[in-house]
Amino acid sequence: MAVFFSGATFEFLSLLAENNKRDWFQEHKQQYEDVVRAPALNFIEAMQPRLVDIAPHFVADARRTGGSLMRVYRDTRFGKDKTPYKTNIGIQFRHALGKDVHAPGFYVHISTGSVFVGVGLWRPPGEALTRIRQAVDTDPAAWLAARDDAGFRRWFSLGGESLKRPPRGFSAEHPLLDDLRRKDFIAFAYLPPALVEQDGFDQLASDYFMAATPFMRFLCKALRIPF
Repeated sequence: MAVFFSGATFEFLSLLAENNKRDWFQEHKQQYEDVVRAPALNFIEAMQPRLVDIAPHFVADARRTGGSLMRVYRDTRFGKDKTPYKTNIGIQFRHALGKDVHAPGFYVHISTGSVFVGVGLWRPPGEALTRIRQAVDTDPAAWLAARDDAGFRRWFSLGGESLKRPPRGFSAEHPLLDDLRRKDFIAFAYLPPALVEQDGFDQLASDYFMAATPFMRFLCKALRIPF
């Protein structure tokens, strides 16, 4: 086991939130490399053999760019917030067949205000969302077994946004309407930030991922991809 992140990681993220400007970041880029990027890449590398045991079709990619560590640079083209940098660490272990954040994945989020583990699909594209809804509708027993699995629900809570009305093709009287209205099939487990700094955070993350396997297995089966 190893320690990956430290108080210096959170201190940098806090300073970045207060000085979210390109000049400041360039002046402190080596600090970012030392206390944020390097620990994150080491964590990702440590997760690779663990993911093989949990869900071998999901990838822990420790490349500096284009891998599991999400970019620090924000996309400011469309939003009102023009600050250039993310003030959190985002790590996504995507399915090998996935290309972006809309693919099924295991996720770790680290910021000064919130630390959580996430699983599932955020805003799946139309075809994927239709397949999941159809799977819920045609095999409700399998969905309920995954959604209500005791180990999963012990640590995770379902989240995301939902439609206000029933999706097309489904009755307003459907017994699983609340699930069918979901736009996101995701779940979160929030952690005390202090746990991130402790020895064996990779083991802790792995335990959470393992608990989520019934949920993730259902989604992969619905999408017709291997788990």
